[in-house]
Amino acid sequence: MTGNDSTARVVVGIDGSPSSQAALRWAVQQASLMGATVDVVGAWEATPLFAGPTVVDPTLEAETARRRFDQEIAGALGDDRPVEVRERLVRGNAADVLLEAATGADLLVVGSRGHGTFARALLGSVSTRCAMHASCPVVIVRPPS
Repeated sequence: MTGNDSTARVVVGIDGSPSSQAALRWAVQQASLMGATVDVVGAWEATPLFAGPTVVDPTLEAETARRRFDQEIAGALGDDRPVEVRERLVRGNAADVLLEAATGADLLVVGSRGHGTFARALLGSVSTRCAMHASCPVVIVRPPS
């Protein structure tokens, strides 16, 4: 537990991938055992469609990211929430957002692979960065086989 009288906190990063859905379910189960709350964190970045200036409405991108974020949480957990689940969607680099969110947490949970590029194959770059730089223990969850 962090602090003297504070509740334990588990941070979990999600991105819509099968491994992040497994990570979310695992985090909720672990938090239940720890008597912890779960902070579900998602990150999104504006993605240019070509090598020029981005011509995408950031408000529309934010709404799309929010809808996907909410759908993923509902799909992975349904109404089964044995612990307090707090949701946070942030615009920014996923690894940076998760590392900041995990400051002061008791545990950071991430999936082994996300919706990244082919170059991030076996162990994703976000999970690798989190494992190397988090200020708390990190659990990397593989997708169901």
